[in-house]
Amino acid sequence: MFAAYAARLDSQDPLSALELGERPDPEPPTPDWVRVDVRASALNHHDLWSLRGVGLAEKQLPMILGCDAAGVDEDGNEVVVHAVVSDPNWRGDETLDPRRSLLSERYQGTFAERVVVPRANLLPKPAGMSFEDAACLPTSWLTAYRMLFTQSGLRPGDTVLVQGAGGGVSTALVVLGKAAGYRVWVTGRGEEKRSRAVETLGADAAFEAGARLPERVDAVMETVGEATWSHSLKSLRPGGTLVCSGATSGANPPAELNRVFFLQLRVVGSTMGTRDELAGLLRLCEQAGVRPVVDRVLPLSQAKEGFTAMAAGDLFGKVVFTL
Repeated sequence: MFAAYAARLDSQDPLSALELGERPDPEPPTPDWVRVDVRASALNHHDLWSLRGVGLAEKQLPMILGCDAAGVDEDGNEVVVHAVVSDPNWRGDETLDPRRSLLSERYQGTFAERVVVPRANLLPKPAGMSFEDAACLPTSWLTAYRMLFTQSGLRPGDTVLVQGAGGGVSTALVVLGKAAGYRVWVTGRGEEKRSRAVETLGADAAFEAGARLPERVDAVMETVGEATWSHSLKSLRPGGTLVCSGATSGANPPAELNRVFFLQLRVVGSTMGTRDELAGLLRLCEQAGVRPVVDRVLPLSQAKEGFTAMAAGDLFGKVVFTL
């Protein structure tokens, strides 16, 4: 079958490690795993980091990349794939399972004609949602959903600041935040992305990166890391919450502990989401008419174009690959 995969690892030139070509059809490792014919899959920063060797070792190569997929299962059902694979004996929140993994880490990923996953990881795709839209949800949109509705403590009417105005998680945070009744502010380095966040996504205001805000906010959604960390802490009201799910600009900013304890700030980590949260996200999209923001749709044979755009930061929303 045709697939996009990591043939090697290169921390300096990750795109050179990406190969497109034939790979063996996947075999279910146990009877409770099933095949899914992939119709669409979505690109995430996780895929680019995998090519750099983050979370992926040489001994696991070649590894088909991709966490997200929507497709058709063995019984002909249209499904969305939950990307978190936990130990079958684990009970409770699977994101807390120390043995959990994402597709494309321990098991072959979704950038292929077919993928195998535990049957329990399949959810019905809403009938009114395209495969392309559904494929965007299981990683970045699920991450945003958990940040906003499980970890932040926000209530309708509260003000939330989203650091970064164009990535998959940040665009999801704006759209979902508005659907939930929050006042949503964003920051961004480029005028075009700031304008699109307001005009296209519905953000209430957009500010230059690091700008002083008109007032302090109830919560900050942080995925950038070192470049925005200090601004995130300074933007919070006393008792406010910073929810962090990534650190694309670096993982070791100054902690500013004096500010954290004196203002009694809450710093909360957030990783992916549960199957139940993905089900809630699908219901929200269906009932509220919310749809992911898609930058471009490409055939999987042109995957390198999507990876190149992500590496350059030349995106507003998701890259989707179709088969």
